[in-house]
Amino acid sequence: MKRFKGTGVAIVTPFKNDLSIDFAALGRVIKHVIDGGVNYIVALGTTGESVTITKDEKKAVISYVAEAIDGHVPLVVGIGGNNTQEIINSIRQTKLTGVDGILSVAPYYNKPTQRGLFQHFKAIATCSPLPLIIYNVPGRTSCNVSADTCLELAHECDNIVAVKEASGDMTQIMKIIKGKPENFNVISGDDMLTIPIIAAGGTGVISVLGNAFPAQCTEIVSNALKNNFKTARETQFRFLEMIELLFIEGNPAGVKAMMNIMNLCNNTLRLPLVTVSRSTYSRIQKAIEEINRK
Repeated sequence: MKRFKGTGVAIVTPFKNDLSIDFAALGRVIKHVIDGGVNYIVALGTTGESVTITKDEKKAVISYVAEAIDGHVPLVVGIGGNNTQEIINSIRQTKLTGVDGILSVAPYYNKPTQRGLFQHFKAIATCSPLPLIIYNVPGRTSCNVSADTCLELAHECDNIVAVKEASGDMTQIMKIIKGKPENFNVISGDDMLTIPIIAAGGTGVISVLGNAFPAQCTEIVSNALKNNFKTARETQFRFLEMIELLFIEGNPAGVKAMMNIMNLCNNTLRLPLVTVSRSTYSRIQKAIEEINRK
């Protein structure tokens, strides 16, 4: 699936001070990342605080983002959870005009077996009118989609076209890359591991850093995909501290602080998430100043 190759950005959902969705700021973010040359956009993922956004708000966000993108890049939307039937209902009830794919996170809290995970994703793929990307992030879900399960889904379900791998387990990731069908993408779900995963045969990243620095993320991925690893490393090394700061007090608290400093959106999150501490905010500010001086 070439449309999901390269640099994807999991965009934030900006909020106003009263915690309502700031659609004007969302429009600025979309323009910023498209102008930065990214290959596709992911809305309503972890970075988009999807778990604290209501069903009606999600519909409004999908409609707005699709209209704002206006076909310039593909759009993926997050529709996932730990209730398989509810996910299927959500897909059926959501207007998906202008949407090119669905990102669905592994079910959390329930702790299903690998057989349960297989049946979960197979059921979603069977009902989905759009290509499905598995999102494996065991650090958040306490549930790892094993290499064997991922490969079984990739070979058996034509509608499952990629996995966003955020396990941090390079052995597992390489097993998936080794055994996958030719038209199945393995996408890094971790900004720090973008280059190693591409070097192993992955096809790109769904980035958090790309919200703030889309051009530089695109440069890293583009060079890595062209086997220009020396140039890719040079750019990545400039952003090592920045990537660490993104996650030191959780995502998307770090990137929202960063984007607030860059006048892209408010530094506002919905509970139970809170803004980063003053000391981290100051460190982010200094890191941005350092990047801009180079």
